[in-house]
Amino acid sequence: MTRTAFITGATAGIGEASARLFASQGWQVVGTGRRRDRLDRLAAELREAFHPLELDMRDAARFETALASLPQAFAGIDLLLNNAGLAPPMSPLQDAAQESNDTVIDTNVDGLVALTRLLLPTLIDRRGAVINLSSVAATYPYRGGAVYAGTKAFVRQFSLDLRCDLAGTGVRVTSVEPGMAETEFTLVRTGGDKEASDKLYAGMNPMTAKDHADLFWWLANLPPHLNINVIELMPVSQSWAGFTIHREG
Repeated sequence: MTRTAFITGATAGIGEASARLFASQGWQVVGTGRRRDRLDRLAAELREAFHPLELDMRDAARFETALASLPQAFAGIDLLLNNAGLAPPMSPLQDAAQESNDTVIDTNVDGLVALTRLLLPTLIDRRGAVINLSSVAATYPYRGGAVYAGTKAFVRQFSLDLRCDLAGTGVRVTSVEPGMAETEFTLVRTGGDKEASDKLYAGMNPMTAKDHADLFWWLANLPPHLNINVIELMPVSQSWAGFTIHREG
């Protein structure tokens, strides 16, 4: 039986690399994203293994209709990879625009929950798996990360509690929590500032989109009686910062 992966945020970075890997290994892939041109290019490359689904994670009201439009051959979802996500500019909350915060919360939390809920009946029926992309930011705080890190902490806890809800169904749930990976993430966060992105990753050998795709492939193909609850990963060159201290006087 051909298995099908539903991958959000398939138009770039980790999602795109994952779509390529799963399709190359004989899976079918439903790939979502807001950028139709990128979806169409990926569909042209992966051909019959890929179904493009234009979807904005901020528009949960459209999810049910979008899922109902899936061709029958792609409707049996065995893996939901909740990869789509973004971060606001790294402003302290007191200086941040609420519109940017709302966009992040709508995408990283509200959209993820709504989509997962709608796909659960199929995943339960097929004893599938859910992989949620959280972040080390869910555990380790940093200045300017309040909203983004808060959403990723939600994703982590959501994943753990979802496992409780799914006890006895055979559905596996994993929270993947990466550190620094060089993708379009920083470009989006900085409004397209390539210089800032290049500076962030310069000389530190960051993780890649393919590293994550390989990890997802491993998780998806574990024996069905095994569940990885949480997995945290960083490049070897990244570690934890010391405490920040403000000194008066």
